[in-house]
Amino acid sequence: MLGLTVLAADVLGRAAGWGALGPGPRTRPHVALTFDDGPSARTLDLMAVLARHSAPATFFVTAPHAAAHPDLMQALAGAGHQLEAHGIWHRPALLLPPWMEWAQLRWHPRAGQPGLLFRPPYGGHSPATRLLACLARRQIALWDVEGRDWLDLSAAELARHTLEQVHPGSVILLHDGPEVTPELLGLILHGLHERGLTPVLLRDLPMQRIPLRAGLGRLQASYGR
Repeated sequence: MLGLTVLAADVLGRAAGWGALGPGPRTRPHVALTFDDGPSARTLDLMAVLARHSAPATFFVTAPHAAAHPDLMQALAGAGHQLEAHGIWHRPALLLPPWMEWAQLRWHPRAGQPGLLFRPPYGGHSPATRLLACLARRQIALWDVEGRDWLDLSAAELARHTLEQVHPGSVILLHDGPEVTPELLGLILHGLHERGLTPVLLRDLPMQRIPLRAGLGRLQASYGR
């Protein structure tokens, strides 16, 4: 019984994403670029690509990397990018005891400000994730398009796959760290421009709650590959 509860929490929370924040309105020509895991040695390269295209982005940073790179945190904020939380430990929620997950959810680089977002590492959920997020006044922020920049594929191939999945309102997941990501980002931005889609910050998208029907579609996409 416990195993089924744990499995259901991860499948419904991560794969379906029911009740979490996901894509924005499909009626507006906007998309959101998001980067997990930074800041890193790759952050300035990503910022340079974004600046060339006059594109804002949202960075989900981790506590250790934020503490190690205060200069990059300041640079990101100064350039107008949105800073949100990716936690303290980059582990799936199922591998964290409740007290660690509570600390994971409470940390945020913009502590004390309203509308704070949290993106769980790997999107993973434990049975306690949603309750703890509510108590910590955090909103779970997921995505609908993966750049898959952790794969050993060319930037062109990754960009083609990413752009095939993009729709108005999409939230694109990329990572601050892989060597391929700056080139991939440039190709994605070029493709978005050709489609008449404009990158915006997550707070300007804005993200919407993932309803039942969209959750079913996410489940099919997750397990129907």
